[in-house]
Amino acid sequence: MVFNGEDSGAKLFQAQSHVFNHIYSFINSMSLKCAVELCIPDIIHDYAQPMPLSQLIASLPIHPSKTSGIYRLMQNLTNLGFFTQLNVSENQHEVSYELTDASRLLLKDHPFNMTSFLNITLDPILAKPWYQLSTWFKNDDPTPFYTKHGMSLWEYAAYNPKINHLFNDAMASSDMQLVSSVVMEKCNGVFHGLETLVDVGGGTGNFVKAIAKSFPQLECIVFDLPHVVAGLQGSENIKYVGGNMFEATPPANAILLKWILHDWNDEKCLKILKNCKEALSREGKLIIIDVVIENEKGDSNFFETKLFYNLDMMTLFDGKERNEKDLAELFFSVGFSNFKITPVLGFRSLIEVYP
Repeated sequence: MVFNGEDSGAKLFQAQSHVFNHIYSFINSMSLKCAVELCIPDIIHDYAQPMPLSQLIASLPIHPSKTSGIYRLMQNLTNLGFFTQLNVSENQHEVSYELTDASRLLLKDHPFNMTSFLNITLDPILAKPWYQLSTWFKNDDPTPFYTKHGMSLWEYAAYNPKINHLFNDAMASSDMQLVSSVVMEKCNGVFHGLETLVDVGGGTGNFVKAIAKSFPQLECIVFDLPHVVAGLQGSENIKYVGGNMFEATPPANAILLKWILHDWNDEKCLKILKNCKEALSREGKLIIIDVVIENEKGDSNFFETKLFYNLDMMTLFDGKERNEKDLAELFFSVGFSNFKITPVLGFRSLIEVYP
């Protein structure tokens, strides 16, 4: 090959490196999973000061023959921003490590701990369908998950206790806690004046618990599939009800759909929204928490997260993330009159929809 121009070789090497980095990007996820399984963030946190590599190695439950690999693991995770690497002193060459804001979200006792989401996302049951993505594009299966497992994720979770537990744990995880905290702090006016609220697909009810605590006069229903709410105990103003949102929704002043619509295709979403509208009181409203995907001009990290979620919904659920126009078409098709989007929840938005 003849290179045209003195920088053409450099550009090709940059392009090659770009391809290599994305080929190997799975290593980042697996490195993070390994660090969590070895409890590295908690060990460094408990040390209460920058932790020398030798101390970290001595604290880990690893085989003596594997000690040299910890530096290589930490080197990658430091490059990714999960740890800060320091020199112990000018006279010592040993490095030490501190946590970053990101790795603090992996601490077991952190109120917004994200490890449950890591566990379900990187579990082989959910990871293997990605190997079927190109095959799925060539067949008429609803999702790559179906191509791999012969059933939907919902069906799989219904009979597999491990996946059901991991999924429910992730849905009740720190992500939920963080969103509910911000909603209660910045958007609690959304719930003022309401008497009844139904959380459709509400899982184990963690989000509703935050609402019920702030609004004790509000009667709340957590509505989900019977196997999800089986055995869950309510409280004075929280009740668990089993059912199917595609058949009917309990009546209320307000209905909450938090990251529900993106799990489903347009046809299924129209069924959900139609049932919600029929269940709402005339003065009520639909409250949605979900991604609104646009050509972002703001934080590129948020936009990248939205793109990942969009592909994830396609691969696992036969759903998608939608832009404002997509949402408007769904809302108006079932007779809602207006809606308002408030982008206050990181890569998600709070959406109020009115009858």
